[in-house]
Amino acid sequence: MSPFRILCRQPASSLAAMVVLTAMTGSALAQGVQGFASNPDDDLHLPNLNNFAPTSPGPETGLSTRSVVMEAVLGEDGEPVQQGLTWRVFQPIPGTDGKLPLLASSEGGSTSFDLSPGDYFIHVSFGRAGVTKKLSIPRTGPVEKQRLVLNAGGLVLNAVSGNGVRIVPSELSFKIYQANGESPDFEQQLVLDDVKPNTIVRLNAGTYHIVSDYGDNNAVIRSDIRVETGKLTEAVIQHRAAELTLKLVSEEGGEAIADTAWSILTSGGDVVSETVGAFPRIVLAEGQYTAIARNKNQTYSRDFDVVAGHNADVEVLLK
Repeated sequence: MSPFRILCRQPASSLAAMVVLTAMTGSALAQGVQGFASNPDDDLHLPNLNNFAPTSPGPETGLSTRSVVMEAVLGEDGEPVQQGLTWRVFQPIPGTDGKLPLLASSEGGSTSFDLSPGDYFIHVSFGRAGVTKKLSIPRTGPVEKQRLVLNAGGLVLNAVSGNGVRIVPSELSFKIYQANGESPDFEQQLVLDDVKPNTIVRLNAGTYHIVSDYGDNNAVIRSDIRVETGKLTEAVIQHRAAELTLKLVSEEGGEAIADTAWSILTSGGDVVSETVGAFPRIVLAEGQYTAIARNKNQTYSRDFDVVAGHNADVEVLLK
């Protein structure tokens, strides 16, 4: 079946994010999810497997091993994921360090392990998405194929300024948090930091709180985005900000004067940026500001407005 696309808007307070969902089923899903493998699994946090209580002392030693085939799907009706998976098999009894011993691992798509009869925990991860299942291998009789449902999707983030003005990717970064409507303390729920634009992030299905930083000052937008099972969510955050070039000049349109120290104040008098240079470039959220330039023990100032999406020069005159 061919991919289909749904266009919608998800508000975050008075702001909005444009969201495109690309849903794939059948063979198209198995091919489409290969793109999710672009993210490494570094800093992966496994679930607390010790919460599971084993029903037997664990694997029996001295017995012939039995082959167990394992596959993972994004959703109940999905086809097996062909790459980007990491499989881990754990003993059910914690070691002296309180952790479950890792017995075997595998990377790629579907896999198989030769294990002795007994109980195990198997965990499969797909980027930041993952699921754990208890496995019991009998001494005799058939060994069923293990099919784990990840309930996962992908998320791609980008941003524009004003009415669709493109932002240079190097000026953008995103943080992804697990959304929690009951707590504003997003720092305690960080999923992934410093996500670059157009990067596919693999996540469990659910709602995530996205923080988009444009530049290094006050251009920050928050938005809640929902990731759906078996779908690639492409979210474009709308910033209300602009990029400015500061110049101290002797006349309008004149040469920028070097060795100038700059301070940018909000209309309330708060300092939002300090820099030094002949023509520094800064990003500011929409609003009213005052630019203060210091050169050779002299101070000059100018009030100016920032309009979303309108990148401009801010000239301060020597007078």
